[in-house]
Amino acid sequence: MKMKVKNNNINRGAAFISIIFALLFFTLMARFLYIQGTGKVDGVVLAALAEEKYTKQRVIDAHRGAIYDRNGNPIAEDTSSYTVVAILDKELTVDEDNPQHVVDPEETARKLAPLLNMDENEMYKILTKPKRKQVEFGTFGRDISTSLKQEIESLELPGIAFRRELKRYYPNGTFASYVVGYAQKVTDEKTKATETVGMLGVEKSLDKYLREEDGYMKFQSDTKGYKLPDAKEQIVAPDNGSNVYLTIDQTIQTFLEDAMNMAVKEYEPEKVIGVVANPKTGEILAMGTRPSFDPNSRNIENYLNDVISYPFEPGSTMKIFTLAAAIEEGVYNGNATFASGSYSAGGETIRDHNRVGWGTITYDEGVLKSSNVAFAKIANEQLGTDKLLEYLGRFGLDRPTGIDLEGEVENTINYKWEIDRVSTAFGQASSVTPIQQVQAATAIANGGKMMKPYVVDKIVDPDTNKTVVNHKPQVAGQPVSAGTAKRVMDLLGKVVTDGTGRLYNLEGYQVAGKTGTAQIPSPKGGYLAGRGNFIYSFLGMAPMDDPKLIVYVAVQQPKLKDTDIGNEPVAIVFNHVMQNSLQYLNIQPNEQKVEKNVSVDKEIKTDSYVGKSIGEAKSLIEKLKLQATIIGNGKNITAQSPKQGEKILPNEPIFLLTDQEPTLPDMTGWSLRDVMRVADLMNIEVSYSGTGYVVNQSLAAGSIIKSGDKVTVKLEPPNTPKEEKVDEEKSEQKDEGN
Repeated sequence: MKMKVKNNNINRGAAFISIIFALLFFTLMARFLYIQGTGKVDGVVLAALAEEKYTKQRVIDAHRGAIYDRNGNPIAEDTSSYTVVAILDKELTVDEDNPQHVVDPEETARKLAPLLNMDENEMYKILTKPKRKQVEFGTFGRDISTSLKQEIESLELPGIAFRRELKRYYPNGTFASYVVGYAQKVTDEKTKATETVGMLGVEKSLDKYLREEDGYMKFQSDTKGYKLPDAKEQIVAPDNGSNVYLTIDQTIQTFLEDAMNMAVKEYEPEKVIGVVANPKTGEILAMGTRPSFDPNSRNIENYLNDVISYPFEPGSTMKIFTLAAAIEEGVYNGNATFASGSYSAGGETIRDHNRVGWGTITYDEGVLKSSNVAFAKIANEQLGTDKLLEYLGRFGLDRPTGIDLEGEVENTINYKWEIDRVSTAFGQASSVTPIQQVQAATAIANGGKMMKPYVVDKIVDPDTNKTVVNHKPQVAGQPVSAGTAKRVMDLLGKVVTDGTGRLYNLEGYQVAGKTGTAQIPSPKGGYLAGRGNFIYSFLGMAPMDDPKLIVYVAVQQPKLKDTDIGNEPVAIVFNHVMQNSLQYLNIQPNEQKVEKNVSVDKEIKTDSYVGKSIGEAKSLIEKLKLQATIIGNGKNITAQSPKQGEKILPNEPIFLLTDQEPTLPDMTGWSLRDVMRVADLMNIEVSYSGTGYVVNQSLAAGSIIKSGDKVTVKLEPPNTPKEEKVDEEKSEQKDEGN
């Protein structure tokens, strides 16, 4: 009986277990059929999950478009760099004999830190951070070159690896920096995606052409990420950015960069601005400023390109366009005469840069001597200031040029008051930018046709080699006729050989151009005073008979010695750039025609006139286009300055001491250098106050002077004193030298 009960219990248990297994079986079958039918598990699509787990995607790097000069030399391009990473996760090491993680943080820091210019203790702290699988070393470990990577690899430090990246590289460093600009990697805060973005210059303005888009490759892998045999691949090719070709010529740009560096080294100016252009096309062959920056390190002090963003009163370079307007209107008579020195307009007095003028001279002489009075009279009495304003518009001096660079600014033409209208004629009261002057000068150098400046030659898709953008020269206007342009060029050529531009007279090449000296507004009102507190400039074209180049150079506030001429820093840049660029372009020098016994070289070596009569000495000196200044009432010369063999510029004075008791000359309008020459010649002591030109001397002209006597002179910059009280809104009248 007991056995029967026991069997019944066993049967019931077996039946119960069978039912449980049956339920489980049907549940699993139902689940299987559901998954089979829907392809989902708890709302997750299994196919997608498998795709995500076993499909790998690798990025195919695209290259940002390169920037080249006109001859295909790279100025900006992508290059490989590396980021140093340290693996701290011990689980990645499978073979203890070949560790894949940092084993000894102390030794690693000791060997690696010096190569990355990093503090050893700081690196050790990073290498021992808890719960970190992998670490980097910030800026110290980024942008590692291939050579440094190889040096680090030679240390064989366990756990030190590298991540390859592309970085923007500028092989020439500080080179047309404000034209090219720079690009840098920017990380999106939301997506954490990183892309290279143009931040300045062409890199910014043409970012939509230069920007790249990475491609990728998808493939099936095993659980360890290795590609499966015969697995299908999906490849999306990278879209490389388009290449930009500039009008900049690497060789000419290098001439400019080197010359600006020389001027900065010798004179330490606040600014240097330089532009080289082709007047036939408007192409900018070189453009640079100081201070500048290296796009690789981005040591930027000023984010503005001063060539297009720094309007200032240009000084006498503006006279080029006033002269052209007067000739074009038929009102200029170069042989007519006028009284130089001073001229009244709008209740104020305009003075020539030497304050006293040169007596009655012709207008052609006024051009050569850069007479403010000559151009004030031309604008006010002959041309008319309304007509002058019209020509300012024709020359594009009242609006931006539209050059294909970001950041060009508006200038200011002050024309409310009569004194401002007249002053604008010789480069004061109104402001213009350097690029406006260069554009306007193309009309003079190009037979009256004014060419719009540009820096982008073409844009090319590197994948298809198709030209996306092709820039053609564009005529911006024709402000004057070819005949007028030729007359202006001839006069500007004489400015260089016989006038204020003699510093720019190049051996073998005839240069036409105009100097400028502009005052600088003071933050306290008025204008800065003191030696060198000007913007000195020169706008020159060569060769004169068929100009191939326009070079504009401006130097602001150079540190000048007492014997320095303000335009010497400008000449250092201009002469180096123009001479070398013409030779580089294979423009053959011409033999300049020189009158017998007359030198037009930049400097003249003086002869000895001691022992000669005054008449004989004066005759010999004038044949050399020099000026003789006689000191004393004697008949024969006993001493001279400069001495025999010393060099002097054309039209500069030679001081001759006679054999009778010397008398003090009238030094009004003299420079300090000339005063010091006479002091040395007469063996007297000179003290001075102020800067600029002599306005007063302690002993009257004609006073008998003995060796050891003392003379005090007062110097003032060529600022025009107001002779009448005028409305405060009127601009303070200024004078400028040359």
